[in-house]
Amino acid sequence: MSDPLKNAHVLVTGATGFVGQAVVEKLLAAYPTTRIALLVRPRGALTAQDRVTKLLKKPVFGPWRESLGAEAADAEAARRITVIPGDLGDVPPLPKDLTHVVHSASTVSFDLPIDEAFAANVGGPVSLYEALEATGADPHVVHVSTCYVAGLRKGLAEERSLDHSVDREVEMTRALRARESAEAASRRPQVLDKILAKARATHRRAGAQAVSQAAEEARKAWVNTQLVNAGRTRATSVGWPDVYTFTKALGERVAEDLWAGGGHRLSIVRPTIIESSLQHPFPGWIDGFKVADPLIAAYGRGMLPEFPALADSVLDVIPVDHVVNAILAAAASPPEPKDAAYYQVASGSRNPLRFGTILRLLRGYFQEHPLTDDDGSFVQVPNWTFPNGPAVQRSLRRREVAVDVADSLVGRLPANDTTRGWISSVYKAKRNLGTLRKFTDLYQAYTQTEVVFDDTNTHALHEALPAERRDEHGFDVTAIDWTYYMQEVHVPKVPGLMRARRPKSTPSTSAKSLPQREDVLAVFDLHGTVAAASLIEHYVWVELAAKGVVPALKGLGGMVASSGTYLQAEWRDRGDFIRSFMRRYAGVDEAELREIIATKVTPSLRARLLAEATERIALHRAAGHRTVLVSGQIDVFVEPLADMFDVIVAGEMEKDSAGKWTGHLAASPLVDEARASWLRRYAREEGMDLAGSYAYGDTYADRPWLEVVGQANVVNPDASLYRFAREKRWPVHTWTTTAEGRLSPVVRSVTGGRR
Repeated sequence: MSDPLKNAHVLVTGATGFVGQAVVEKLLAAYPTTRIALLVRPRGALTAQDRVTKLLKKPVFGPWRESLGAEAADAEAARRITVIPGDLGDVPPLPKDLTHVVHSASTVSFDLPIDEAFAANVGGPVSLYEALEATGADPHVVHVSTCYVAGLRKGLAEERSLDHSVDREVEMTRALRARESAEAASRRPQVLDKILAKARATHRRAGAQAVSQAAEEARKAWVNTQLVNAGRTRATSVGWPDVYTFTKALGERVAEDLWAGGGHRLSIVRPTIIESSLQHPFPGWIDGFKVADPLIAAYGRGMLPEFPALADSVLDVIPVDHVVNAILAAAASPPEPKDAAYYQVASGSRNPLRFGTILRLLRGYFQEHPLTDDDGSFVQVPNWTFPNGPAVQRSLRRREVAVDVADSLVGRLPANDTTRGWISSVYKAKRNLGTLRKFTDLYQAYTQTEVVFDDTNTHALHEALPAERRDEHGFDVTAIDWTYYMQEVHVPKVPGLMRARRPKSTPSTSAKSLPQREDVLAVFDLHGTVAAASLIEHYVWVELAAKGVVPALKGLGGMVASSGTYLQAEWRDRGDFIRSFMRRYAGVDEAELREIIATKVTPSLRARLLAEATERIALHRAAGHRTVLVSGQIDVFVEPLADMFDVIVAGEMEKDSAGKWTGHLAASPLVDEARASWLRRYAREEGMDLAGSYAYGDTYADRPWLEVVGQANVVNPDASLYRFAREKRWPVHTWTTTAEGRLSPVVRSVTGGRR
C-alpha cells in the first residue's frame, strides 16, 4: 500500500489532547516511515518526556502496542518520536527539517475567561507561526479549527476563508487587559461589601478565617464570572455564539496572515462536534467528556426534564477517526503556496443527525439500559416536547426561585433525619437545575442551530484516495449508521455512565476496618456528637440537683426569658454563646459544683451518651488510636467522661480568691478555628499524622477543625454542615441510641444536634 507521507517529518501540537493523541497513534500505526516531533509542555514534576511516555501507555495506543509487543513498541517510539519541551505561549526553536505541521492544540471550552481563550487560541498560533518562520523551512501546515467558526448564521456555511473584518490584534490586546480591569473592580468597596456580607451570613459560625477564605474565593469567582461574561458578550456582539468559536475564527486569520500570507502552504481543517471513534483504533475509543457527552450523561441521569432544542436541528457529530483521516489526507495533499485549502469534516450535509433522532436513540438506549439514582432506583428518562427557548427559560427561572426558597426554609429547621432528607432533596434539585442552567447557556446555540456545513472539498479529498486506502484511511460520512453508532458504539462508552449504573453509597468510615496505628488521633466533639445533650441541659441538671425542682423552675424562668439572646449569640459565634451563657454561673463555688456533678449530674450525662459514639470510641482505642475529646464546655462538666478518652481538652472558668466563679472564662473557648489551631499544634508536638487521623463533629462551627484531618466525619449534622459534608463527600452518621433509649423526635428537635 502506498505511503503518502513517506519519510515526512511531522510536528504535532496538542499531542496530549483528544485529536492530537489520535493523530500521533495513526502516524505510528499506519505511516511507518514518518518521523514525529511533539511539542509538549512540562507539567509539575513531570518533564515533557515523562508526559509522552505516559501518553504512549494510554488506551488509544493499545492495539498498536499489542501488534508490536511492548518492548518493540517502546523501541519504535524512541526511534521515531522527538519530544520538544515547550509551550505555545513561548515556542522554543523547532527542527529545521520539518515537512509537515499538524496544529491541533487549542483550549476547547465554551465558557473560558476572555484572556485565557485569546492567549490559547489566538496567541498560541502567533507564537507557533513565528517559530516556524524562524526555522527557514517550508512545511505544509494543517491548522485544525472548527466548523463553528461560521458563527451565528443560518443556511449553508462554505469551505472558504471567513468573511469578517474583526481586527485580531486589537481584540487580543483588549482581551489580555481584561483581567487587570476585573481584578481592580473586584477590590472596590461596592463589590467587596456585598461579597463579605454574604460570606459572613453563611460562614461566620466557622470563624473569621472561614469567612475571609470564603470571601476571597467569592471575589476570585466574581472576577472569573466577569471575564467569562466579557468573552461571551464580545463574541455575540460580533457574530459568534461564544468565546471559543470567536477565538478559533481569529486563530484561522492568524494562520492565513502569518503563514499563507508569507508564501507558505496552509490547509485549514474544520471538524464539527468530534466524538468517539467509529472503527480506529477500536470502536468507541474516547478520552474524557466531549461536547455532546455531558448532555447525554445528564439526560440518562434524568437531570434534563426539558431542553431548548429544535427537533429538526442538526447536531453535527463526526467520529474522531474520520477527523484524523481527513487531517492526514489533507497533509498529504498540499495546496499551492499562498492559496489556503479549506476542509469541513461534517456529517450534516450528506448524513444529517437531527436532534429529534438523537432523542429517540438516547431514549431507546436508556430505556433498555437504565441508570440508577442515589437510592438504587432506575432512572426514568424524559421525553422532550421541544418547547421554544423562552418557554424553557421561564420554566427554569420559576423552578430556581422555588428551590432557593425551599433551601432557605429547610436550613432554618431543627436538624434531624427528616430535615436532612429534605435538604438532600433540595441539594439534588439545585444540582440538577444548575446543570440544566449551565447546559442551556452553553449549548443552546448548538442545539438550535440552523446552519449546514458544506463539505464539497472534504468529500472530493476522500474520493481522491486510492481505492485500496479508503477502508482504513477514508472519511465517507454517508457510511455512518447513526443508530449503530449512537446505541452500540458511542453512548456505552460515554465517561461516567458505567459507574453511574451502580447505586451510589455515602462514603463512610468502616468501623470494623480501622487500621492499627499509634500515630493517629480520633478527635470527638461532645454535645450532639458523643452526648445527646446541650450546654443548656447541663445547666438544668445542675439547677435541679442543687436547688430541687420548685426553686429550680423559678430560676429557669430567667434563662427562658434570655433564650433569644442566647440563640443570637449561638448563630453569630459559638464562643459568644459560651461566654454569654456561662455568666449564669457567676458566684458558684467550684468545689461544691464539682461535688454536685460527680454525685448527681454524672448519671444524667452518662444516660445521654450516644451508644454509637461510645462504640466508635472503643473501636478507635482498640486500634491503638489516641482518642481525644475537645469541647467548649467547662472542664468540671466533662470530668465524668475521663475514663472514655486518652485526652480531654475543655474550657476553664475564672475564679476569685475564694474559689468562686466570676462568670467569665479563664481563656478563650476552644471552638471552630481555635480548635483547628490547637489540633495542628498538638499533632505536631506529639508526632501524630493528621492526614491519617479522624474527627467527629455535628455543627458548621466544627468545619475548620474537621478539615484539618484526613478522615472527617459528621454526626447528626445541622443543615449547614450537612450541605458542606455532601459537597466534600464526608461520611454522615446518624447516631441516636442512648443509654436511656432511642431519642424521640421531640427531643431531637429541641436539641437540634447542637452542643
